[in-house]
Amino acid sequence: MDAQGRGRADDIDPADQWVLNPNTGEYEMRLPPSAPQSGVPGPRKPPASDTDPSALGSTQPLGRSAAPGRAVPPPRRRRGAPAPEEPLPGRRGRRPAKKAAKGKKVLLWTGGVMAFVLVAGAGAAYFYIEHLNSNIASVSDDGASTGGFEKDKAINILLIGTDKRTGAGNEKYGDAGSVGHADTTILLHVSKDRSNATALSIPRDLIVDIPDCPTTQEDGSQKVIPGTPQTRFNTSLGQDDRTPSCTMRTVTELTGVKPDNFMVADFNAVKTLTSAVGGVEVCLGKDIDDPDSHLKLSKGNHTIEGEQALAFVRTRHSVGFGGDLSRIGLQQQFLSALMRKLKDNDTLTSPSKMLDLAEAGTKALTVDSQLSSIGKLKDLGLELGKLNTKNLTFATTPVIDNPAEKVPTTVVLNDSSAPQVFDMIKNDVSFTAVKEKKKKEAAAVAARLKGTKSAASEVRVRIMNGGAVAGSAQETLSWLQVEEGVTKSENAGNAPAELAKTTLEYAPDQADQARRLADIMGLPGSALKPGESVENAQGVPAMTLTLGKDFKGAGASQTTPAKAPADVDKSTADKVECAE
Repeated sequence: MDAQGRGRADDIDPADQWVLNPNTGEYEMRLPPSAPQSGVPGPRKPPASDTDPSALGSTQPLGRSAAPGRAVPPPRRRRGAPAPEEPLPGRRGRRPAKKAAKGKKVLLWTGGVMAFVLVAGAGAAYFYIEHLNSNIASVSDDGASTGGFEKDKAINILLIGTDKRTGAGNEKYGDAGSVGHADTTILLHVSKDRSNATALSIPRDLIVDIPDCPTTQEDGSQKVIPGTPQTRFNTSLGQDDRTPSCTMRTVTELTGVKPDNFMVADFNAVKTLTSAVGGVEVCLGKDIDDPDSHLKLSKGNHTIEGEQALAFVRTRHSVGFGGDLSRIGLQQQFLSALMRKLKDNDTLTSPSKMLDLAEAGTKALTVDSQLSSIGKLKDLGLELGKLNTKNLTFATTPVIDNPAEKVPTTVVLNDSSAPQVFDMIKNDVSFTAVKEKKKKEAAAVAARLKGTKSAASEVRVRIMNGGAVAGSAQETLSWLQVEEGVTKSENAGNAPAELAKTTLEYAPDQADQARRLADIMGLPGSALKPGESVENAQGVPAMTLTLGKDFKGAGASQTTPAKAPADVDKSTADKVECAE
């Protein structure tokens, strides 16, 4: 307090300066009227930034955040608009009771924190953007990504937890000098319509082929790190100077899914983020006292944070079969609990918690160069925040013990079910029950396959390559003619433009031909596009089959599974799973 008993600006917690503007529905930061006004300089020009302040929903200009000892002028009011609500004289600003409509808006705006954590908290702290931008560490994606997520498409984010033991207290967790590995890796797929998502865990001991990895060096030069065939997945990061872009390339090689972005978190991220939200609730089906992970908890529910949270996600010897797959189950339970906490109103409507999350989240992550600003993280958070946790499925890549080892210490893909899981992600198929609207749409598409089918010898089709592997059109033509009797077919070369998915366009009077060709090739109803026929080389009307980027090869079914294989381990984020 100063000599007149007035509160100084630098004595006020920024969390107490948030006031709801009833005209905009946004929370704004203001000092109370009792703050000193003398000696306040005139408005300053906002600093240069790659973040558009209007996109952040703030009415407070950038560059005018509350510095110690400075008062912040309230934002100018639009002409004719009622005066915004102010706190009572001599009292810190208090938010009025939040209306239901505003609650929904807050949930949407900040719900992206659910994206493992880090995103919406950053978006909420818009009043000191430049400070938060300076917290973010980023490295090049080295061309391994799609170039970044897009708002009107499905999103694939690669989440990498490294066991690099930097930071106070982390040296006790084993190899203190390790450069780190891809210890915990999750491919997060969010559907195009944002109605569902799948978080697919990739076991660290999975045997994979790590491809060559072009990498940008500190001096800007390029270096190609040679790939390694048939090795553990976790060596795709850290080993031989591999960067997260190498892990990204390995995931693409393994699954066929090219991630849009990556986020890397270390041990400190688990500790600081759980503390920022006040802890998360987990459940154990038995007592655990694990000397390796330093976890000691009794059976039942517990709220954990900090060191205890880190011990929880690192425990494996005391749960399940004692291996990495058992630990994946613990980590999935932990992330589910963290997401539920982040979605909770106590977190979303607490300015102090959002500020803590902003600091913790931006300091805890290393992101790719496409996500290196608060504005970009905020945009991602808004997309992810549209998701309901009950439609977020945690699943584990289907694997079996490595048959090449007498005493298995590694695993290999389960070839009977893993390809189905990867196909579902590539083709944006939900692992949870779809909405009724989607069921009706799916039924309408499937109806295209029902009806009479012409003989294979009567099918007339032109085949074009629209993004499939070079030579696919000719390979398919030969297979159809020799193996399936579709003799009235021809190779029409390359399509005018590439397509993501294989399509068969046909005129109404060719529907019976289309159904026969779909039956032969295993085309889904969604691949059939009623339209127009074209003349083939003989001047006779024919259908057009365009092989898209998803084409699997001649003779391979193009139909994507409608649901996950029965043997896939999966759970949804809205349910509590007690670890045994």
